[in-house]
Amino acid sequence: MFDCTCPAGMSDLDGWLLAGLEGVCARHAGMAALRRAITTDHRGSIAVVSSFGAESAVLLALVADIDPATPVLFIDTRQHFPETLAYRDELTSFLGLTNVRTIGPTDAEVEANDPPGQLWMYDPDACCRFRKVTPLDRALAPFSAWVTGRKRHQAFTRVALPVEETDADGKTKINPLADWTAEQIEAEMVRRNLPRHPLSAEGYTSIGCATCTRAVATGEDPRSGRWFGTGKVECGIHRLPETVD
Repeated sequence: MFDCTCPAGMSDLDGWLLAGLEGVCARHAGMAALRRAITTDHRGSIAVVSSFGAESAVLLALVADIDPATPVLFIDTRQHFPETLAYRDELTSFLGLTNVRTIGPTDAEVEANDPPGQLWMYDPDACCRFRKVTPLDRALAPFSAWVTGRKRHQAFTRVALPVEETDADGKTKINPLADWTAEQIEAEMVRRNLPRHPLSAEGYTSIGCATCTRAVATGEDPRSGRWFGTGKVECGIHRLPETVD
């Protein structure tokens, strides 16, 4: 267990030593929250939601360390890159995950909303809603809590992301990697020798549907390749409770 208190009378060590200690403590808090949620607070009633994207392996490895039978929900929008579907299978096998559930829109929902598969071109919000939000709401209904791999460094919309929060449906949501930096994620990928998404090497730092995702140039926001040219920054599955003034 780390002691995360600042020693009395501690002198200024150019800031980096204390900052490093705070970073370790923040990551430890996230992992502790994840373990507590899976083994105690929401035991038997918690699911992990994973895109099996560029940075998904670290969270899934932490979950596998705790309980590889934890339900993992993967939303197959029917518009994924083939590489993503292959990576889902590879990573599942590598980590020994035994309860990965592929969910998504039904045939009837596709026929009613987007038979030609082109809704993303003119109404991306509606496309995400029926391909991702509705199927996930349906799959999460039996659970009291869920886990995401979101991180503060990913986008300006996530800079204040807490480790624990309550979603729009009153469920507990755990974001154990909220405090992790891109460098820390990379270091953990290397330390564990985790398989990488095939598109990562081609500049895809955030990977969604093939129709709406492009590679990202050096220096760009990691999620700028998502819904490029539309002004859209989130798919809609991460909704906060409404507040009353």
